[in-house]
Amino acid sequence: MQKNAMGWWYGLMLGSSLLLGACAHDTYQQRADLMKEHSEAFYTHLKANRVEAAIRENEQIEAMAGEMGRTVKKRASLQGTSSVEREFALMKTAHEAAATNWLALGQYFAIKKQYAQARATYQRILNTYNDPTDQPHREQAARALEDLNILQPPSASANP
Repeated sequence: MQKNAMGWWYGLMLGSSLLLGACAHDTYQQRADLMKEHSEAFYTHLKANRVEAAIRENEQIEAMAGEMGRTVKKRASLQGTSSVEREFALMKTAHEAAATNWLALGQYFAIKKQYAQARATYQRILNTYNDPTDQPHREQAARALEDLNILQPPSASANP
């Protein structure tokens, strides 16, 4: 009888471990798929000149990155490193996708000759993305701001 109970317990533990592993993978995959959907929707909205909708999609990606960052901090001390590493990688991808999308939005505004909106978008990148890993995005935004000055120099009255 004890042998049967041990076999049952072992089977339950093994099944639970597999189920939890599958759930963790499913959650990770669901987040990755959702991030991909938001990113695709961002570009679809932008192509259709639905800027407000594109901005909302990118804000969702940023929110996901923030949520994943909080999750990574919580799980770092509670779970194994592989789970945390995967979550961190997905968070980093979401963060980079959002920054790239802001750059694309700035380019969109510049192409549409909406220079004030382009400047504001590039400035948002400079104000928001301050991690060392964000440096390439910050540099690109700074260069884009300089390029906007070529397209539309600041007015003399704006400079003291």
